[in-house]
Amino acid sequence: MHTLKTGIIFLAVIVALVFATSLLPTSDSFAFETSLRTKAANPSEVKGTFTLILYGGNYYDDLETMAILDPEGDPYTLDLFVPDFDYKVMKGVSAKEAMAKAEKFIKFHPSFWHSQLSKILDDKGDVIGYELRPLYYPITYGVSDVLDVHYWMKEGGRVKVTVRLIPSVERLRFPGGGISAGSGGGN
Repeated sequence: MHTLKTGIIFLAVIVALVFATSLLPTSDSFAFETSLRTKAANPSEVKGTFTLILYGGNYYDDLETMAILDPEGDPYTLDLFVPDFDYKVMKGVSAKEAMAKAEKFIKFHPSFWHSQLSKILDDKGDVIGYELRPLYYPITYGVSDVLDVHYWMKEGGRVKVTVRLIPSVERLRFPGGGISAGSGGGN
């Protein structure tokens, strides 16, 4: 009987909390964030001058490696949510030079297969940057794309970038280490 009363009280508290949260204001500060989309891009689309961000590549087997091309002069700034020593920044790089440096940078891994270029889109579908990531031989890690990259729009045109390994590869690389291993930043 005591367990039944406890269960009913618990259920009543849950219902009250759900009702109370439905009365909260629905401003953007209470909204759940959704990451920005990316879409396949052709190298011929990459034009202009960029800030080139080279992430990872810190050791021989560093899978958390990619390049980001942030167009200069637009209202957005792509900010990596990782320690400063995990990436290099080059400003004022032409599109051709940025693509060449990015491609060379991501190719170092012995399991490199080919690269994947994507455009980063804002919530209106406009291009705010590009990412170039390595794809690996699927036989090595079970998948070719091992990165989980998200772009989050913040105040003032800032875009938070998070990079980590996908969970299945994280478990392969750090058995028992779980999701918190690595330098991928998280959310």
